[in-house]
Amino acid sequence: MKLTPVLLACALSASTSAYQLPQIPTLSNLASHLPSLPKLPGFLKTLTTDSISASPVLSLHRSLVQIPSVTGEERPVADFLTTYLTSHNFTVESQVVSGDRINLYAYLGTNRTTHTLLTSHIDTVPPFIPYRASHGTIYGRGSNDAKGSVAAMITAVQELLASSTIKEGDVSLLFVVGEEFDGVGMKAANDLGLKWNTVIFGEPTENKLAVGHKGIMLFHVLSSGKASHSGYPQLGINANSQLIQALARLDALELPESDLLGPSTLNIGRIDGGVAVNVIPAHANASVAVRVAGDLDETLSKIKDAVKGVPGIELKFLSQMYGPVELDHEVEGFDTIVCAYGTDVPNLKGDHRKFLYGPGSILTAHGDNEYVLKSDLFDAVNGYKALIKEALWPKKLVPAVVEGEGVFNVGERIEEVKNAVVDKVAEKVAEMERIVVMAPKKAKGRFLKEVEEDL
Repeated sequence: MKLTPVLLACALSASTSAYQLPQIPTLSNLASHLPSLPKLPGFLKTLTTDSISASPVLSLHRSLVQIPSVTGEERPVADFLTTYLTSHNFTVESQVVSGDRINLYAYLGTNRTTHTLLTSHIDTVPPFIPYRASHGTIYGRGSNDAKGSVAAMITAVQELLASSTIKEGDVSLLFVVGEEFDGVGMKAANDLGLKWNTVIFGEPTENKLAVGHKGIMLFHVLSSGKASHSGYPQLGINANSQLIQALARLDALELPESDLLGPSTLNIGRIDGGVAVNVIPAHANASVAVRVAGDLDETLSKIKDAVKGVPGIELKFLSQMYGPVELDHEVEGFDTIVCAYGTDVPNLKGDHRKFLYGPGSILTAHGDNEYVLKSDLFDAVNGYKALIKEALWPKKLVPAVVEGEGVFNVGERIEEVKNAVVDKVAEKVAEMERIVVMAPKKAKGRFLKEVEEDL
C-alpha cells in the first residue's frame, strides 16, 4: 500500500493518542522537591535584590545625583535634602542667597552653635548627566563633584549618632549653592553669625587630605580699536591684532611658584573679536584664568606689567580672587594630596582648622563621563568619621609607662581602648556590607551560603 500524506497524518494522530509524551517539569515543580533552605535575614534579602537601596550612603547618593542641580538651579535638590534631614531628626534652617536659591544649615536639637562643621556644595557644572550605576562605579553629573561628599558626610554623621559617639552641639552640616561659579553661597554663609573650631570641606580629593590648593585670579583682556573697510586697513585700528600681541605676552609669562603647590598656571580660555571678515575689528576680548601658586600680589603685578605698552589694551579683574590656601592635613591614617583647583575654603571666614577631603578624583569631575567608585563612597564615610573624631578629640601621645615612670590616666586609657573596639566592629560591619554590595554574582552566592550556615 502506498503511503500517502493523508495516511501518514492519520498514523501519527493514532500514535500520539495512544502514547502520551512525558511532561517537562517546570521550575516551580522542581522547587517543590528541593530541600528547604534556612530563611535569610531581611537585610541580606534586600542586598541580593537591590544593592544600592540596601546601602544608606549609596541610596542617598543616588537620590542626590538623580536630581539636576546645575549652578543657579539648585532648589530641587535643596528641597529634597530639607525633607531628608528633617525626617532624620535634624533641625534644618534655610538661608536665602538670591531668588529661590537657598543654603541649608542642619544640626541636632536646638543648639545651632557646634564645635565642628561639615560642608560641601549642592550645585554642579552643566550639562546634567543622568544617574547610571554599574558593578562598582556610579556615573552622572555631581556623582563625584560634590554629591559624593554630601552623601558620605550625612551618612558619617548618622552612623556616629547611632553609636552615641556624638551628641547635640558636636557637629553641624552646611550645604551651599554657587560654588562652581562665584562662591556666592559660602560667602552668604558668613552672615549666619556662627563660628566653628573645625570645618571639614567636601571636595573630590581621592579620599586623601589636601595639604593645600592653588588660588584663583580671573580677568578679561579688553582691546579697543577702530572699524574700517578691510581694503583700507590704514583707516582703522585692528583690535584683534592688539589682543593677539597682549595674549602672546601673557602666554609666555613666568609666574611665581611654590615649593608646596608647584607652578602657577595661566589659561586663555576664550577669545572673541570682530564682526566680519571684510571689516577691521573695532573690539576684541579674551577671558583668562590663573591658578595662583605663589604670592598673589606679585602675580598680579607681573600680569599688569606684561601688557604695558600694548596700545588699546585694558585688563578687567573679577572680584573672585584669592591666593594659595594652606590646609590642616597632619592626621594619622590619611595620605595627602596637592590640589590645583579652587574651593569654597577661602570664602568661609574664621580662624577655624580647615580640612579638605572627599571621594572621587577631580580628573573626572567635570567631564562627560563623571563618575565615582562605590568603594570610594564607603571609604569616605569612614574617612569623615575619623576626621570628626579628630576634630572633637585630637589625638595626643600617651607617655609610656616603664617601671613606674611617666603619667598614665587609667580611666582615659580604658575609654580609648573601648572606643577602638567599637570602631573596629563598625569597620567590620561596613566591610561585610561592601563585600555583599560589590561582590560578583558567584562570590556573592558563596558569601550568602556561608552566612546561612553560620545562622
